[in-house]
Amino acid sequence: MKVWLDGALRDIEAARVSVLDHGLTVGDGIFETVKAVDGKPFALTRHLQRLTRSARGLGLPDPDHDEVRRACAAVLEANPMPLGRLRITFTGGHGPLGSDRGDQGTTLVVALGETTRRPDSTAVVTVPWTRNERGALTGLKTTSYAENVVALAHAHRHGASEALFGNTAGRLCEGTGSNVFVVLDGETHTPPLASGCLAGVTRALAIEWTGAKETDLPLDVLREAEEVFLTSTLRDIQAVHRVDDRELPGTAGPVTAKAMRIFEERSGDDLDP
Repeated sequence: MKVWLDGALRDIEAARVSVLDHGLTVGDGIFETVKAVDGKPFALTRHLQRLTRSARGLGLPDPDHDEVRRACAAVLEANPMPLGRLRITFTGGHGPLGSDRGDQGTTLVVALGETTRRPDSTAVVTVPWTRNERGALTGLKTTSYAENVVALAHAHRHGASEALFGNTAGRLCEGTGSNVFVVLDGETHTPPLASGCLAGVTRALAIEWTGAKETDLPLDVLREAEEVFLTSTLRDIQAVHRVDDRELPGTAGPVTAKAMRIFEERSGDDLDP
């Protein structure tokens, strides 16, 4: 396995980041996960645009898109696999043991891991913790992910693959690594960005391609929705067959199934929509 680290392709055993890297000590970093099919990244331009938005929100320098593209291409070529999780990590770099940043520049890591196609449907649970829709990191894809680790572990203990958050106002927000859509009276809705959710790349494509509406929704809409589905880079569109103790149909409902077909067709036609 080879990874890209600060300008060069390196063997995984030789790739080392400083123990004083700000991404490690205080979570001062951002990242993107990109789906790679047969060595080709999907929607890379959109992911790079979001990487830059996250960097600006965190006060980091803009990532060099040309360098990141070169890094992605080199890692994909060095590690051939049918379906991969391409991870781009960009941190504040070597810094002091505190919140102040150092002045030695940023760290860029690009790595690839093999993955498998997700099941067509899954179970989710809601969690007692909230997303802060007014926080400093709201809407940024940062490496400060411990809250998601705790919530996802809770979901796994309850036989689910994802945990869903409400926000501080009790409105539906997002999952630990996904966006959530619900079907009401045959129409598809997803929480707006003002809810505090991440501007998911797959979320945006699903809205564009299916006509889903951004709607402020109460968390308990999950108890009445006719269908529920998730979107994310590695899930694409995935039906939900259980929310907490509420059972939904074991197969995708008609609206979700149509969305899945549309997404598969459109993403297959254009790898960088």
